[in-house]
Amino acid sequence: MKKRKICVLTGAGISAESGIKTFRDADGLWEGHDVMEVATPEGWHKNRDLVLKFYNDRRRQLLRVSPNDAHKDLVRLEQKYETVIITQNVDDLHERAGSSNIIHLHGELMKVRSEQYPQVIYHWTGDLSPEDRCDQGSSLRPHIVWFGEDVPMLGAAVSAIQTADIVMIIGTSMQVYPAAGLTAYAPPSASIYYIDPKPQINHELHQQSDRLHIISGTAVKNVKVVVERLLTSSSTE
Repeated sequence: MKKRKICVLTGAGISAESGIKTFRDADGLWEGHDVMEVATPEGWHKNRDLVLKFYNDRRRQLLRVSPNDAHKDLVRLEQKYETVIITQNVDDLHERAGSSNIIHLHGELMKVRSEQYPQVIYHWTGDLSPEDRCDQGSSLRPHIVWFGEDVPMLGAAVSAIQTADIVMIIGTSMQVYPAAGLTAYAPPSASIYYIDPKPQINHELHQQSDRLHIISGTAVKNVKVVVERLLTSSSTE
């Protein structure tokens, strides 16, 4: 029998409980930096050394933290459901927890890519320096989708949502587009669960209020509850 499908949309809130900080926590600053300086093509061209140091520091921080119980509980969904994680996070905590099907909308901190040949991507765990080059000789940059850049994995995320039976939203304000608009592509029959300490109902979710289940609280506490419900339920959610 074919498994029913769950798409899980995760944001900064789920990783924050592992100790990963988010720039949206305070005054638009990310670890003390204006995001326009470290998360835009303009910032990259203006001061590459600053941008490289910023992402090197984030990479080191990531290596010091571990997946939390919310990441691990999502892996359990694969026992019963076809599970797709669509994450706005650039960390690898879903992978390290054991999830097997992950779409990274905003890139991956543990990867770098060639500037001249963007399809050339390397797994990267150490520091990236201005002297590092790809095999074709081009300089390397963080494999991150910066503000103002296209979101290459958006099409894959839309396709996944379009065939979902259940959608879970975890730890995101649902205010940053295009990710915030993904639920609009969910089938009319799909149930939607939204877990966040301060859930914000955007236009798309307001249009889906008849099938929206809001759980106000942290990911670690509440993902477990929803996962348990979905794993034990024998009826259509």
